[in-house]
Amino acid sequence: MLKETVKEYIEVELRGSSGQKVELYEEEKDFAMKNELIPAGVTISSKADYTRFADAYVERVDKESENLLSEEAAGTFLKEPIQYVKNHPNEFIYIECQSFDVIRVEGVSVELDDVFRTYKVLLGLRQPKKVGSHIKAFLTNQLSEGQNSFQALFNDKDGMWDINIDIESMKGFDENLSLHDTFELIYHVLFELVQYIDEQK
Repeated sequence: MLKETVKEYIEVELRGSSGQKVELYEEEKDFAMKNELIPAGVTISSKADYTRFADAYVERVDKESENLLSEEAAGTFLKEPIQYVKNHPNEFIYIECQSFDVIRVEGVSVELDDVFRTYKVLLGLRQPKKVGSHIKAFLTNQLSEGQNSFQALFNDKDGMWDINIDIESMKGFDENLSLHDTFELIYHVLFELVQYIDEQK
């Protein structure tokens, strides 16, 4: 499944570029080269990570009512530290981005857990129910607190996995990270998760 979406992403990028050159982010580039997804004669170069969320759609939303508080410009707002959600515990940050589409992730939001006061990411992962054991095995192995670091439940109505993860259990997390760098870290973990699922098929 990841092969198909990355291949399609490369084709879209090629159509938007002049000649036979395409820029990819490191995760997609490494995956494409490993799986021989790059068309003959096409030159691949690396995109800078800091541009991944430059055109993202970002909202600040009231937790209790789920009312939109404000749409934010990604280029400026995502420079805020992750501590923003600790300082605004009644809000969550919602983001949409093309990169999340590539790995079939939807509805990504970051918030402060009301009970444990920890940073959480909530998302939908469009994968079949049968891969549940792979999702749980990967996250248990990758997150510092193992099974206590996440919840993963299949949503029959939407046909996807509802997942929430303790961001502080991700390798490389630091409370001084910007929102942008936190979303980069989240993306990296999710890309590796989807890659792992693909490898088990």
